[in-house]
Amino acid sequence: MGERTEFVTEQLDAEDAKIVTLARSARARIGAAEGSAVRDTDGRTYTGCTVRTATLWLSALQVAVANAFSSGAEGLEAAAVVTEAEEVDSDSVAAVRDLASGAPIFRAGGDGRVVEVSRPS
Repeated sequence: MGERTEFVTEQLDAEDAKIVTLARSARARIGAAEGSAVRDTDGRTYTGCTVRTATLWLSALQVAVANAFSSGAEGLEAAAVVTEAEEVDSDSVAAVRDLASGAPIFRAGGDGRVVEVSRPS
């Protein structure tokens, strides 16, 4: 099963816009390459940013998913990543899919404007 990516042509609903805003804030807080946020099936949100040390590399989405999982989230409704990259990397998508086989993943640029959404095909 692969991912289907669509360009965003309509405005996001309030809950999806909220996780994009949280992802942008997470990125800006420390000047990380990426910021992310996920919303679990209970409506709680978790953020993350890129972690790069000498011995550890995690994408922002991997961190947000780990935060959700370690807080007891049983599933995710949606995920967002703010990045300058042209696509969400496959390891990040896989982390989201571990908890949410059908959740949309929104990719936004540094300005917070969502440019595409990925869903399983």
